[in-house]
Amino acid sequence: MGFDEARIDPARFLEDVEMRVGEVVAVEDFPEARKDVYKLDVDFGEETLQSAAGLTDVYDRDDLLGAQVVAVVNLGTVSIAGFESECLVTGVDGDEGVVHLTTERDVEPGTRVY
Repeated sequence: MGFDEARIDPARFLEDVEMRVGEVVAVEDFPEARKDVYKLDVDFGEETLQSAAGLTDVYDRDDLLGAQVVAVVNLGTVSIAGFESECLVTGVDGDEGVVHLTTERDVEPGTRVY
């Protein structure tokens, strides 16, 4: 299989990329987007951020509500069809579509991933 990207300094990665665990507190359809995505509100403890997440192939809205997700929170804001996406919910390609990354056990919203 092999890996495609060049090796990086682990300390640099942890300094530059801030990933946190959040809880999905709201899920809405997003028909205005070019791709099939949901609008999510993700609670990170002291702050709630919005995300446009392409999880519609695998998850119904009710499946995501209350779920813990791993998100990158320091990428800045991206405008998608007028919606301000403030964090990137991480996922992997599964057989049926994108599967979100989560924790093995519940942790406090806002917990940093390292």
